[in-house]
Amino acid sequence: MFCIIEIYEYIYKKTIMLESLFNLIKEQGADVVINNPEIPNEQNNAVLASATHSVVEEFQGVLAGGGLQNIMSLFGGGGNNAATGGGIGSLVNNPIVGNIIRSFTNKLTNQHGIAPSQAGSIAQSLIPGVISSLIGKTNNPDDSSFDINSIIGSLTGGSGVNAGGGGFDLQGLLKNFSGGTLDANGDGQVGLEDIMSKVTAGAQQQQAQNSAGGGLMDMIKGFMG
Repeated sequence: MFCIIEIYEYIYKKTIMLESLFNLIKEQGADVVINNPEIPNEQNNAVLASATHSVVEEFQGVLAGGGLQNIMSLFGGGGNNAATGGGIGSLVNNPIVGNIIRSFTNKLTNQHGIAPSQAGSIAQSLIPGVISSLIGKTNNPDDSSFDINSIIGSLTGGSGVNAGGGGFDLQGLLKNFSGGTLDANGDGQVGLEDIMSKVTAGAQQQQAQNSAGGGLMDMIKGFMG
């Protein structure tokens, strides 16, 4: 059970992560969204919020389905992403990124009234660049805006993910996924067995809480200003 201090700390870290992601998407979407004549100016922030929600919703869904390894592989360079040298375009071939693109496309069409062909083009132009930037920042020791511990922890209610003090250090584990290998030291294990069940259960619990209340989207809308 979390104590009150831990709960407030988790909420604070989750808010910071979501706001940082929203701002990253806003930066990446300057041309694709903000300066796009197909999107009315009054909808710019709402569209950026939908993109943010699509990213977070997919990551949390993957974790809730037991896909921590898939997330770690994506961020560590093993998911056919830009970190492997394939360029931003190769990210479209990653199932996680593909699902985010489809989710955002549907939101653009169904919630923002964008024509399907135009919506698909916007999503294809924005999402791979966002994920590539997010991966780069997460793996850059000189950039403190994102780290894998905070990203996973914010989507799972903490779930023991912590860079120190008794938690799981996922940031340190990322090196096991660099270059596409899941077993960097050749011992036949990838170091996730003790983490998987906690992360999965935590993500499932957060999904249930999001469904019961306003959840993620309400928090994201708070950054629209």
